[in-house]
Amino acid sequence: MNSNRRVLHFVVYSTLILFIVSVAAYFIGFDWVPFKRINLVSDIVTSASQDSLQANDTTLNNPPIIIEDKPKENFTLYTKGRFITNFNADTTKASVAGFMQKLYELKTGKRKKVRIAYFGDSMIEGDLLTQTLRKLMQQSFGGNGVGFVPVTSQVAKFRQTATADYSSGWQDENFKEGKKNHLYLSGHLFRSNSAWVQIKDQTIPNDSVVLEKSLIIGYTGSPIDINVNNTTASVTGTALCNRVVIAKDKSTTVKLAVANEQLPVYGISFESESGVIVDNFSFRGITGIEYAGIDSSFLSAVAEANPYDLIVFQYGVNLLFRPNDKNFNWYGRSMMPIIQKLKHCFPESDFLVVSSADRAFRYNGQYQSAIGIDSLIKIQATLAYQTGSSFYNQFESMGGKNSIVDWANQKPSLANKDYVHPNHKGAEILANYLFEAFMNEYGKYTHAQH
Repeated sequence: MNSNRRVLHFVVYSTLILFIVSVAAYFIGFDWVPFKRINLVSDIVTSASQDSLQANDTTLNNPPIIIEDKPKENFTLYTKGRFITNFNADTTKASVAGFMQKLYELKTGKRKKVRIAYFGDSMIEGDLLTQTLRKLMQQSFGGNGVGFVPVTSQVAKFRQTATADYSSGWQDENFKEGKKNHLYLSGHLFRSNSAWVQIKDQTIPNDSVVLEKSLIIGYTGSPIDINVNNTTASVTGTALCNRVVIAKDKSTTVKLAVANEQLPVYGISFESESGVIVDNFSFRGITGIEYAGIDSSFLSAVAEANPYDLIVFQYGVNLLFRPNDKNFNWYGRSMMPIIQKLKHCFPESDFLVVSSADRAFRYNGQYQSAIGIDSLIKIQATLAYQTGSSFYNQFESMGGKNSIVDWANQKPSLANKDYVHPNHKGAEILANYLFEAFMNEYGKYTHAQH
């Protein structure tokens, strides 16, 4: 009996504590990751409490962001779906023009390689969306290889475009641990004193293409021995970020073993000698604000070792974790200097901000689009507009209001029943829409050349 009573007391007290934290999380915006999607009172909170929350969101501590009026630019273009805009009122002129120029040079033989860095959260985890975008880009402009693959990941067995088998012993420093200074664009840094990893590029059906396998590492100060495909090699990281070619052949597999914790390892990149390379930098549960912690000197070193022609930022669903939030001005003010910093550190890159896709909550017993999604997307468009970046409205592209509900209920479904994440089929559709938008801009650019 005493044992049963202790168990009962534990359950009651634990539930009471969770209830108290849930109430606090709802009313004061408590934002610790484990509680982001758990709130015991979210479905029973009174409308008065909801009104109170919105009042708190619009206090003087969260003033509106002023959208600057720019001659010859049209901010309202952000509302168009399946359309990339740089807000130029003359929509016959190409957006992301620098990137389009580089694609044109690649197509006409004046350039060997064009590289895209695609940042996002769980919406692109496992190479979703980017695997299709990569395939379409490479089919149109040439190129082979999956691009960057981290040493380990939560979706190593889920990802279809690359497989990674690895031993225990890898130490993973990442965004969730609050260690950000010299993390890579993936949000990770790996160390090992005895571990190994074997990565296979699954985007090429057979050993028919010469692939350059490059190890991406941090600063070492002195040479460090590693083992590549059962052969000892020595690497030195002289800069804060370094690209070291460890193999160049037709094999799609590379095995790496590291027995020195002084070597900061980020991952391995699989790239053909020419064509389009698309790197997927997904990190579950983030909003993009995490990149504020990576210092500019390191980012500049990354740009030197891995110059990108286009950087894509796709975030948003993790900001919509409370069903009644409408004011995201705080996010706009937080993200503005981060995008400006990235643009400064990657001066040769065009920037494209991709809005949140649709996500739904239960309102009055029925799943519907988050009531604040229009406000969030306007803030994301404002970020692009104010920083001189281009913008793509993912929400409108997938169908607008309640599209995630429609996608989840289709037979076969295009999204999961969490009403947040498109599945493989849905992600493929989104990638096709984005690719078509790119090709629309490419058509404008090539037309202007003749």
